[in-house]
Amino acid sequence: MARCLIILPAEDFDPSEAAIAWQLISGARHEVIFATPDGKPAKADPLMLSGEGLDIWGFIPILRKLILVGNILRANKDARAAYSQMEKSSAFQSPIAWSEANVHNFDALFVPGGHCAKGMCSFLESKILQDLIVGFFKANKPVGSVCHGPLLIARSIDPSTNKSVLFGRKTTALSWQLEKAAGTLGKIVRFWDPNYYRTYPEAADQKLGETSTQAEITRLIGGTEFFHDVPKADPDYSLKTNGITRDTQTNQNCSFVVQDGNYVSARWPGDIHALGKAFIALLS
Repeated sequence: MARCLIILPAEDFDPSEAAIAWQLISGARHEVIFATPDGKPAKADPLMLSGEGLDIWGFIPILRKLILVGNILRANKDARAAYSQMEKSSAFQSPIAWSEANVHNFDALFVPGGHCAKGMCSFLESKILQDLIVGFFKANKPVGSVCHGPLLIARSIDPSTNKSVLFGRKTTALSWQLEKAAGTLGKIVRFWDPNYYRTYPEAADQKLGETSTQAEITRLIGGTEFFHDVPKADPDYSLKTNGITRDTQTNQNCSFVVQDGNYVSARWPGDIHALGKAFIALLS
């Protein structure tokens, strides 16, 4: 049995990515320990759980309860059920603080993502977490990550090389194709909060996509040859890139996972079952 650490921000993490990972890892009889900034239980992005506020009338208190587009954009039924179970678990209710996490006490690390800047930026910019991640990579222990999680990993600089721990390694993450589509939709359905889906929106003097997750990771890891996305020649390209179809425990035809040694990564919540399966394979 492996002892796996899942790191979370205080709030706004993606519920699907964390809960399905927890469900799969725990279901494979591995121990999961959560870490949060202050050792208190974290809170997922409420919009991704309820779907309220993801429709064009979502800013109106009474009408926000009427969910249409929000039903498509929020975590699906299976993910919400997994989150409900995770939230009640003793592991989730009794996390350790980030500062208490030591690589020597764990066999593996899992890094979920999330996009809401309010809660995610302090997570993605944490020097404590970046140093912790360097330790896991130097020890060559299994690391899994999805969505914005690989951005935190790419920002983790190994002091012995002054380069990212992912420099010269294959990875994927939230692709610009998916982030741009979500950002465009967000400007319509959440016009009062147009950057909800863009954690780091561009400044006026920057080109569109310059601060995207894919662009920053690509700069940090050494170039476009190391950032992988679904090839257009893939027979399931449309299925894997439509931003709607999500994988399940029994069907991962729409998934896209990249593995480089003991590191596995995926793009978004729709890949989480396949990612979990690949991550668990590293724990044996």
